[in-house]
Amino acid sequence: MSAIYGLYPTPQAAQRAVDGLRAAGIGDARITIMSSEPFEEHEFAQHDRATWMGWIALGGAILGLAVATWLTRMTELAWPLPTGNMPIVAWWPNLIVMFELTMLGGILAAVATLLVTASLPRRRPAFYDPAVAEGRILVGVDNPPDPIAVERALAAAGVDVRRL
Repeated sequence: MSAIYGLYPTPQAAQRAVDGLRAAGIGDARITIMSSEPFEEHEFAQHDRATWMGWIALGGAILGLAVATWLTRMTELAWPLPTGNMPIVAWWPNLIVMFELTMLGGILAAVATLLVTASLPRRRPAFYDPAVAEGRILVGVDNPPDPIAVERALAAAGVDVRRL
């Protein structure tokens, strides 16, 4: 794995580095930004802002509700018990199972989306520097197409550029 990155003391310096990388022809998808705190007021923090996680969790909840409704209804119809002139399918007790499976579907969909979008089950580790935990902002490129241009863009903000 080859990566080139710089550690910046301020969000303004990190924003200059990101702008320099974009000017060098590096796309946003290739730029890695890590910090120990959120800098939402800066443009570089908006990089991975929008996600589909809420919609995917909603889809999982709807699927869980559909499965729970089918499961409870089909179970009661498969083994009909004489209930003394009352309906075979009792919706009030079924609501408990329907609620639980709705929540289970939403939670499992959200966790699966988190694992996929965060690339947690990965074969190789992402590049990281312990200085990020001390307040520095890491801006870098993994497997850069033009290492010299990337190094120049990162060094323009006045920090030492490191290679992995």
